[in-house]
Amino acid sequence: MNWYRFASPQAFYPLAGRMIPWFWALAAIFGIAGLVVGFLVAPGDARQGEGYRIIFLHVPASWMSMFIYLVMAFWAGLGLIFNFRLSHMMARALAPTGAMFAFLSLWTGSLWGKPMWGTWWAWDARLTSELILLFLYVGFIALQAAIDDPRRADRAGAILALVGVVNIPIIYFSVKWWNTLHQGSSVNLAKSSMAATMLCGMLLCALACWMYAIAVSLARARRIMIEREKDTLWVREEVMKEAKGGM
Repeated sequence: MNWYRFASPQAFYPLAGRMIPWFWALAAIFGIAGLVVGFLVAPGDARQGEGYRIIFLHVPASWMSMFIYLVMAFWAGLGLIFNFRLSHMMARALAPTGAMFAFLSLWTGSLWGKPMWGTWWAWDARLTSELILLFLYVGFIALQAAIDDPRRADRAGAILALVGVVNIPIIYFSVKWWNTLHQGSSVNLAKSSMAATMLCGMLLCALACWMYAIAVSLARARRIMIEREKDTLWVREEVMKEAKGGM
């Protein structure tokens, strides 16, 4: 299979349309399984009681906020170097989803921090760097919206995305580099300090977030392709085909 042909929006558009329902289905399956394991099967925490269960949303959201930014920067970098139209479209499609996960990470972290730390917010190294990540997402979206010329907007957004990558290792290693309120990582590839059911529930929820992110980003990318290529023949054909299919 010649994978390079899918670098064209014309070839990628129908492929994305076929993949989206599968990723939505996987998101639902993993999400239901993760919530059942996390809230009904996993035991309570010895020190934090039942309040710890917010980690089944907080931790996957935090992971996804960082991972999506790296993927967004990767696509933006490809577009900047090779001038692939699809790469810039994918970067733009990923940004709102990454911003949502960054917001969820901060919001659920505040809900968790109040009973554990006695405050909704602290200028902790990890919290502050996660807030900067949210600002980077919002800045990327705002910058592209502020520039009328799509090519200039793509280049400006790509540069911002690549510069912002430096914040990702700061978020990840902040609990090791500085003495912070935020607890250290309980999950690593070699050994986990969590109970097996807790870890299973968290990983299932993380997979659900991952599948959701792919599905919604592909759907958004398809809309961006239609907007940007609306004057081309293939878009008119796809719109007519989908209109006939909806009848």
